[in-house]
Amino acid sequence: MASVIDSPLFGDLWSTAEMRRLWSDESTVQRWLDAEAALARAQAELDIIPRPHAAEITRKARVELLDLGEMKRQLEHTRHPIMPLVRGLQAACEPAAGEWIHWGATTQDIMDTGLVLQLRAATDIVTRDLGRVRDLLAGLARRHRDTVQPGRTHGQQALPITFGYKVAVWAAEVGRHQERLAQMAPRVFRGQLAGAVGTLASIGSQGRRLQELYCAELGLGVPDIAWHTARDGVAEAVCVFAMVGSTLAKIADEVIGLQRTEVAEVEEPFHMGKVGSSTMPHKRNPSACEGVVALGRVLQAQVAPALTGMLAQNERDKRGNLAEAAFVAEASCLLAGMLSSMIRVLEGLRVDRAQMARNLERLGGLLLSENVMLALGRTIGRQHAHEVLYELCMRAVEDGVPLKRLLLEDRRVAAHLGEADIDALLDPARYTGLAGEFVDRVVGSGGRPAPP
Repeated sequence: MASVIDSPLFGDLWSTAEMRRLWSDESTVQRWLDAEAALARAQAELDIIPRPHAAEITRKARVELLDLGEMKRQLEHTRHPIMPLVRGLQAACEPAAGEWIHWGATTQDIMDTGLVLQLRAATDIVTRDLGRVRDLLAGLARRHRDTVQPGRTHGQQALPITFGYKVAVWAAEVGRHQERLAQMAPRVFRGQLAGAVGTLASIGSQGRRLQELYCAELGLGVPDIAWHTARDGVAEAVCVFAMVGSTLAKIADEVIGLQRTEVAEVEEPFHMGKVGSSTMPHKRNPSACEGVVALGRVLQAQVAPALTGMLAQNERDKRGNLAEAAFVAEASCLLAGMLSSMIRVLEGLRVDRAQMARNLERLGGLLLSENVMLALGRTIGRQHAHEVLYELCMRAVEDGVPLKRLLLEDRRVAAHLGEADIDALLDPARYTGLAGEFVDRVVGSGGRPAPP
């Protein structure tokens, strides 16, 4: 076992069976065969090859009809990926039809088109599962639209927010990724049929029409020009996948932080039998979220080779696109694993409203210092009020006394704010700003979530 993604024991912690199947040898070869069959049909439409032979090629372009063991033996001997494919398909076809396989194409035409077909299918899986993530976030945000919790900056309590607001920020980011996935499609999902150096000299004047028919057969876009050495589409897809993964890792990391014993505001799903430690029986670790963060780090590492692959020489260069077989598949598999884990986390995330309420009181009123400062500043000036509140807040921290007591005792404050005023100003539920409205804007107030 060279990769944990393919491990029978650990593989489902890193990816999903569905995505692994998509990038299997059988799936890869089938996509190449799909490209060869589409080429034959398109060429028959233009009378470049005989129609009966194109039909025969299409009938036999099935991976189960090829001897993959023989393909491997030929690959080791030829050091060439497509010649063994062509020979295998030729052997499966009637002799006359076999001579018309791969007419006018070059190896990279077939491999690039096959890669795009797999990448499109991978993106469909990612898009589906990311939609599920956003739906779960939307529901969570709506349910906790008004659940007040401490907002934190720099790891410290700052001002009150609502948990729904926090989740809506995540949902909005996921929505932008949904847009990115859709917007990249016409740039990335393009066929490749260009011949040896991209000019389609092997086809001649019918080349452009052949490209159109070939791509139409596969449901792919038609490129303006060959992209044998223009790997920006592949790099874009990997970068977008990594961005999606980074968002998932950020959400998971936030859950880890909020699940800390001293915070304990949320907890990833737990079931009896889930073990946190082999030696400490009490542990309930955020293991699923930790896994998402770990996969995110590995996924981010796929961006560098994708960008490096854009540095290709001349009219074709195997050094870059050969590596794509590794990092595109790995990026897809890792992201599928992250999405699968995040869906399970969000489906069963536990939110402790009571603990959030307790944490709102941990600072003894300091969480609302801004609110008091602004109210006082209306009479004594904002800068002066800041100096007064800073002095009182630091005393509250150092002496461990509630801010309310110091406010009531300070003549500079008491001259302008009474106890009822101070109580109202120190109420976290009254100082969440437009948190609820922002939740409604992002996910809607009920029913279906707002569109991304």
